[in-house]
Amino acid sequence: MLQQDRLLGQPLLGPLDPASLSHSLAPYSPSPWMQPWTPTVKLFIDGKFIESKSDKWIDIHNPATNEVICQVPEATKAEMDAAIASCKRAFPAWADTSVLSRQQVLLRYQQLIKENLKEIARLITMEQGKTLADAEGDVFRGLQVVEHACSVTSLMLGETMPSITKDMDLYSYRLPLGVCAGIAPFNFPAMIPLWMFPMAMVCGNTFLMKPSERVPGASMLLAKLLQDSGAPDGTLNIIHGKHEAVNFICDHPDIKAISFVGSNQAGEYIFERGSRHGKRVQANMGAKNHGVVMPDANKENTLNQLVGAAFGAAGQRCMALSTAILVGEARKWLPELVERAKKLRVNAGDQPGADLGPLITPQAKERVCNLIDSGPKEGASILLDGRNIKVKGYENGNFVGPTIISKVKPNMTCYKEEIFGPVLVVLETETLDEAIKIINNNPYGNGTAIFTTNGATARKYSHLVDVGQVGVNVPIPVPLPMFSFTGSRASFRGDTNFYGKQGIQFYTQLKTITSQWKEEDATLSSPAVVMPTMGR
Repeated sequence: MLQQDRLLGQPLLGPLDPASLSHSLAPYSPSPWMQPWTPTVKLFIDGKFIESKSDKWIDIHNPATNEVICQVPEATKAEMDAAIASCKRAFPAWADTSVLSRQQVLLRYQQLIKENLKEIARLITMEQGKTLADAEGDVFRGLQVVEHACSVTSLMLGETMPSITKDMDLYSYRLPLGVCAGIAPFNFPAMIPLWMFPMAMVCGNTFLMKPSERVPGASMLLAKLLQDSGAPDGTLNIIHGKHEAVNFICDHPDIKAISFVGSNQAGEYIFERGSRHGKRVQANMGAKNHGVVMPDANKENTLNQLVGAAFGAAGQRCMALSTAILVGEARKWLPELVERAKKLRVNAGDQPGADLGPLITPQAKERVCNLIDSGPKEGASILLDGRNIKVKGYENGNFVGPTIISKVKPNMTCYKEEIFGPVLVVLETETLDEAIKIINNNPYGNGTAIFTTNGATARKYSHLVDVGQVGVNVPIPVPLPMFSFTGSRASFRGDTNFYGKQGIQFYTQLKTITSQWKEEDATLSSPAVVMPTMGR
């Protein structure tokens, strides 16, 4: 049985010393790429950081230098089985733990994340490349979901209807599913895992996490902090790997639900394969997010918002505003948009003043450059070209500077593909209706924004555009966690979205009880042989 002093009596720890974690959580020495050896990332199974016995290892590179900073294993079948067995063993006691005790673990957890936020951000910048400020935002947006999960005592309330007929009551409550799993992408190493396992665990589930094999560090430190918060051994397990690990999660009969964020190709595969094996699957996938600029918009604010949303995080966001539609006279703003984008500073993410860092891999850079190159081949014009940018001291990094492509048409490759780099493609229309038609004909439905000072225009756009998340003068309309992330159409597969109330619904099953206690139950009565007609 679960030890209550383990849940409620463990003291809070202060900020962690990275050097103290290096033994169990390599690469958490201050500068691992400067060591004479290559550190290895461990598995987290049954509350222990375990060196994998795998013979398959993946090099992790610093995107700003392409130097190998550590290696991550592709977990063996036996290791993955052990992780699931640990989750399964821990589930009955964790599910039976009071919701108040689970809440206490999360309350301590959010405090430890706050105290170690900068260290988590440093690991993200080292492995993923984004600027330190952006990495801190990555952690903070995940922390908000953890804080919201602490409201579980309200979020998991059931429903009741007393006296639906004489002496009969009807009520429902939510129960955990069992073992759940998460598959996270490289672009948000802290935020996306924190969308997943805290929500699942506070509901009483245990969780198997597979972070991106390119950026495992943040998840490993988050696991250590969760353990220090009092989460029992086995409630969270972490494996590493690629295709074999994904297939294992999709196929294993003990996994009841899968959360996924990543590309469309992977998301469609996981949704189909996981669903075929009877699992719940929620999959947030690709996007082509449009920003519609009306001629009455606040020019200064709009241009700044477009530049930030298009090029922040080097465009490696599923909610990046990668497409601008300039309506009517707003097309005259294009030269000023280019001038503002030129002023952005490209550098390694840990360098002061950097506005955007490198792309994740050389292959990602090559793909982005090829998509930029497709523009003029198909009739578009490159107004700002970031393909040949050189960053002093980081000549081997995966850098692409801000790029703007104009005269783009919906049939062009650079429009149809999600570029996932610091590239803004610009279309022009005469009317708002034309802009809405373009967006609704695009298969993706993740996010969109309109820039206007006219309330009627904003209302019309919000109601007619077929996109899950709409911003009015807000370029990246990611909802706060009391709502849910509501991407739609080709950007999402599943019935229930991430976090918020829908997140609780995804990680729980509803049980309904119909109860009858007759007033005269102390007296004898004849048996009822007809079908009960409740409510009549």
